[in-house]
Amino acid sequence: MTLYALTAARLTWGLQAEMILRIILAAFCGGAVGIERGRRLKGAGIRTHSMVACTAAVLMIISKYGFTDLVNMSGVPFAGVRDADPARIAAQIVSGISFLGVGVIYRDRKNMTKGLTTAAGIWAVASIGMAIGAGMYLIGVFATVCVIAIQFFMHKIPLMQDSYVNQRIVIAMQDESGILDTLQSVLARYHITVIENRVRRADDGVLRCAMTVRMEKEQEPATVTSGLMADRRIRSVDWNTPEES
Repeated sequence: MTLYALTAARLTWGLQAEMILRIILAAFCGGAVGIERGRRLKGAGIRTHSMVACTAAVLMIISKYGFTDLVNMSGVPFAGVRDADPARIAAQIVSGISFLGVGVIYRDRKNMTKGLTTAAGIWAVASIGMAIGAGMYLIGVFATVCVIAIQFFMHKIPLMQDSYVNQRIVIAMQDESGILDTLQSVLARYHITVIENRVRRADDGVLRCAMTVRMEKEQEPATVTSGLMADRRIRSVDWNTPEES
């Protein structure tokens, strides 16, 4: 019996169906945790959590079932592999690819964390390659479909932090008592979260407040500007190009 035939005999359709169910359930549970993170507008949301949980499930399945072609039907290792440790390379892949993922995570000038989902995607691709290399073709293909679905559909459908956009606002206002509190209350009225705030006091008695805010994509800047300019102490509101979160 060839190694492929032996692997196919051990990885029955029923067992592979159960493996797929495990991957789906892991992705669902990871996404559930990501929903809570998304509600708090954290950098790692539903997509990142789903992908990491899905990848971890694939890696665990490979660890348990990926080396069945090294033993016979009785579970005894073939000659020449009795003292071998085939899992050592796989373990090095899991830890080594993490360093590659870290390389794409960074913080931009607005102090926002970027690249988390990309790093999780790199880790997921590594697990797919491991599954294919171990002869678990169905699991590798299904993991590919699952990762693409998480990346594509959850990006197209606004979910939690994906429904928000980062904006840069520069507001000029009169230097009077309580003006900053008023500004915060107006922004809160439009459900705008201030991420970063820098205030500079000019010699002409004008405060210039440069802020990075997170707001809903459907929110019109013109509407917010009208609400801000309703206060006579606010002189101007300038919006910069939005940055996708």
